[in-house]
Amino acid sequence: MNQLVGEIMGTMILILLGDGVVAGVLLNKSKAQNSGWIVITAGWAFGVMCGVFVAGATGSPQADLNPAVTIAKIIVGGTTVSDGVLRIVGEFIGAFIGAVLVWLMYLPHWAETEDKGLKLAVFSTGPAIRNTTTNLISEIIGTFALLFGIFSIFGKLSPGGGPVPGLGPLLVGVLVWAIGLSLGGPTGYAINPARDLGPRIAHFLLPIAGKGDSDWGYSWIPVIGPIIGAAIAAILAIAIAGM
Repeated sequence: MNQLVGEIMGTMILILLGDGVVAGVLLNKSKAQNSGWIVITAGWAFGVMCGVFVAGATGSPQADLNPAVTIAKIIVGGTTVSDGVLRIVGEFIGAFIGAVLVWLMYLPHWAETEDKGLKLAVFSTGPAIRNTTTNLISEIIGTFALLFGIFSIFGKLSPGGGPVPGLGPLLVGVLVWAIGLSLGGPTGYAINPARDLGPRIAHFLLPIAGKGDSDWGYSWIPVIGPIIGAAIAAILAIAIAGM
């Protein structure tokens, strides 16, 4: 149960700060409006860092915050299936709650923003150029980079057993920042099924002023792509660590 609570709280903070920075940049009459991609990627990076600290403090020291991370840990043998399922449930619940809090935080700004696409972009990712194959590849590569980076900081590939206590969340935040800056352009770097699907469901259910559809036709790509990328990273980490 502690893992469930920790993943809920950590993922909630991740989405509150991550979707929150997107709302600040995109929604009309926000003081952060038009501040750009650097601000968005930085906000997400710091959101990851804060989410990891919160998850650890509230019962989940593994602090996955991401079903793709959890699945990769199951593959490499660091997590049991039962624990993994519990964490994944918490991750989706936390992502949904975080998105609801963002909606409340920016409540008067939805009606001030006419562009339905910008409202959806606060909650979920979308492609710059819509192409199923290349969009899927982008999410696979981005999540592969995330998981292989994590395995290089901790766990299977980490020299010396990993960083000193407290440094790990900062390093993961920097890793996510690098992925956003370098690989985020094609699809908005979901790299996390809960991060995309949980808030997309919130967008669908919430009474957001002037919202459009939730783009369900695209919604499977930021779920399946990260899972594939995480699995590839886990298998490669096992192969290299076993050499």
